[in-house]
Amino acid sequence: MSRIGILPVKLPEGVTATLDNNVIVVKGPLGELHQEINKEIKVKIDNNQVVFERSNDQKRNKAMHGLYRSLINNMVTGVFEGFTIQQELVGVGFKAISKGQRLELSLGYSHDIYIELAPEIKVETLTERRKNPIITLKSHDKQLIGQVAARIRSFRPPEPYKGKGIKFVGEQIRRKAGKTASV
Repeated sequence: MSRIGILPVKLPEGVTATLDNNVIVVKGPLGELHQEINKEIKVKIDNNQVVFERSNDQKRNKAMHGLYRSLINNMVTGVFEGFTIQQELVGVGFKAISKGQRLELSLGYSHDIYIELAPEIKVETLTERRKNPIITLKSHDKQLIGQVAARIRSFRPPEPYKGKGIKFVGEQIRRKAGKTASV
C-alpha cells in the first residue's frame, strides 16, 4: 500500500476541487490549476477532502497512486498559500532588475540576459548595498515556478572553487580546495 497515496488531501476553506473526464480542477483565492489523472487511479471528492484509490497493485499504478496525490496536494497548497523561491546572485558585478514580467540579468557575460516570465509568476528583485542581489519568484503553480527557477540558475550555476553563480537562498555550496603553491 502506498504510504503517500492513501492519505487524503484536505481542502481548506475557500478551495474547491471538481472532477470532470479524468481532469481535476482546483480553484482557490490565488488561482486555478488543472491536472489530468490516469484512468487507473480513482478519485473521490467528498467532505472537503480528495481521496485516491488504485485499481490494482501493478508497480506502475503504485507509483502513480502516490504521484497524483502529491501533485493534487501541491495544487491545493498553491492556490491557497502560494509558493515562493528566492535565488541569490553571488559574484562581483552581478545584477538583477525586474520590470513587470521581464527579468534582466547581468552575470558577467558580454551581454545581458532578458527573460520574459509567464503571467502566473510574480518577480521581485532586491539589491542592497554590500549584499548580493536577491530574486524572489512567487506563484501558485509549483511546477512552473520550479522550472523558471531552474532556468534562471542554468545561466550561471554555482561553481565549487569561489562559490560564484546563482544559488538558492540558504543553499550550502560544497567548496573545493584550489591549487596549493609548492615550496
